Amino acid sequence: MKKVAFYTLGCKLNFAESSSIARSLEPMGFTRVDFQDSPNLFVINTCSVTEQADKKCKKVVREAKKINPASTVVIMGCYAQLKPEEISNIPGVDLVLGANEKFQLPDLLPPYLIKKNTNLPKLLASEIRYDLDYHASYSVNDRTRTFLKVQDGCDYPCSYCTIPLARGQSRSDSVESVLALIEEIALKGIKEIVLTGVNIGDFGIQQGKREETFFDLIKAIELKSSINRFRISSIEPNLITPEIITFLASSKSFVPHFHIPLQSGSNTVLRLMKRRYQRELYVNRVALIKSLMPNACIGVDVIVGHPGETHELFLETYQFLQELDISYLHVFPYSERANTFSTEIFPKIDGSQKSERSKMLHILSDKKRHAFYESQIGKKGEVLFEESNENGLMEGFSENYVRFKSAYDPLLINTIQSVRYKSITENGEVTGDVLFSNVFV
Repeated sequence: MKKVAFYTLGCKLNFAESSSIARSLEPMGFTRVDFQDSPNLFVINTCSVTEQADKKCKKVVREAKKINPASTVVIMGCYAQLKPEEISNIPGVDLVLGANEKFQLPDLLPPYLIKKNTNLPKLLASEIRYDLDYHASYSVNDRTRTFLKVQDGCDYPCSYCTIPLARGQSRSDSVESVLALIEEIALKGIKEIVLTGVNIGDFGIQQGKREETFFDLIKAIELKSSINRFRISSIEPNLITPEIITFLASSKSFVPHFHIPLQSGSNTVLRLMKRRYQRELYVNRVALIKSLMPNACIGVDVIVGHPGETHELFLETYQFLQELDISYLHVFPYSERANTFSTEIFPKIDGSQKSERSKMLHILSDKKRHAFYESQIGKKGEVLFEESNENGLMEGFSENYVRFKSAYDPLLINTIQSVRYKSITENGEVTGDVLFSNVFV
């Protein structure tokens, strides 16, 4: 039996693509297995948002060759596109595929499975093109939810970001194709779909022209989808318009959970980052969401230690976030990447300062999440239960992203149940009563 294992680093988009590429190998006789199951083929789908992601890729290659020294190792993804020659020199790597080539893996792979064929080129990663094809993808690793890619690439030249260099220009699926994929996913028993992309709010560009909009997409999903639980992944604050927020507030399909990247609460730093908004717009977006959906969960991405972020400017961000009605933070210490505008910005912030600022925001995030969870105690929620069984407990997430724990019951797996929130544990998890309204749904 031919076995393949995928190791995916980075974002939800990478997970969606790994899953689709794995399915494309099935006609070749490959069965997807766990990393430890001595596969014949390892595929490592990389991220290059931070330096740590680069280092982790090298470590995963070493682990793969320990598990099966005779295996074939393929590297793809953003790191592979940005630094293909560097990756090709990692001992144990057989093939490096860039953004143009990764979906061609089934066609390119056969010669690399024959270890006697030692004269094959390791590097099949061409320079990024701006006319890349769009490849639809979705994950099916978790039977309770799937990540559905609807958009790829980005036209935003943020100072710190390499994603346009790694994934090319913004491009999208069509509304019609997305609806067809949703019905395909529905047949697999999936209860929740997370719409994902690099810049999802820029949905609608096909072959270089804007044909549709993100608003068109969510309206069509609301009207025509047979799945009734959708979550939107990260969306830029300037692209989640008042029109979209108002529509989502009355939606029966889209849950009240938003993840809106801020990156800095200082207008000075936002200008250095070349972001397309100022903090006043962000305040307005959050205020509108909370006025229409008081129980909505709002997550925020923040970068600390960007060049030019003085201590005073960081304190602007901290104060801004402290006063904002949000639910949690994702905090990223700035990591300098080659070929980005931020390399030219000074002063640079040293590692100890970045660590201290990151620690402060992580503590603030814990406080924000606890306050949000406390605001839900005594209320009802709709929880989609997962397969986990840890010490006799299972968990799931509510429509507004409350992590809920309950006694393990196999009948609850992959069902959406009404619950009542009663208390918060020392570990910051919410517990309560399952009301057993839809056990077999």
